[in-house]
Amino acid sequence: MMKPITDRGEAGSSLIEVLAAMTILAVGILGINAMQTSTLKSNQNSYMRTQAVYLAQDIVERARSNAQGIEAGNYNDPAPVVTAACQAAAGCTAAQMAANDVAQWESAVAATLPSGAGVVCLDASPDDGTPAAPACSNTGALYTVKIWWDDNRDGTLNQRFVMPFQP
Repeated sequence: MMKPITDRGEAGSSLIEVLAAMTILAVGILGINAMQTSTLKSNQNSYMRTQAVYLAQDIVERARSNAQGIEAGNYNDPAPVVTAACQAAAGCTAAQMAANDVAQWESAVAATLPSGAGVVCLDASPDDGTPAAPACSNTGALYTVKIWWDDNRDGTLNQRFVMPFQP
């Protein structure tokens, strides 16, 4: 008597199926890695912008606390000079305080932001300029704080934050 032919099911996975599954898994892991890298870069960009806002607010408050200096125009792109007398009880003049404030602020910008640079000046058109040529018109009633930094650390100052303020 003849045995009936029965259909045998597959007993395991073939090498092709395993390779296909591994390829899909690898592509998925690479996608997750790319997404995480993008998220980290966005978080770093946000952090740097937040620091720029903080630094801009710092110099605005320094200028507003020196009413005589700001009225006299001493915060219009002064030469930054640290004056020890400004830290002592004897005090210093409004012009010396402005130069001292800007020196301390520029130092904080350079220390906080990668390749950070900044300027405070009177500017009728605040949304222009570069760190080498800040394009301060020295006219108008608005002071402007301009801060630049190297966001992708390639040696170019590719990010800018501008904050005009009226004293």
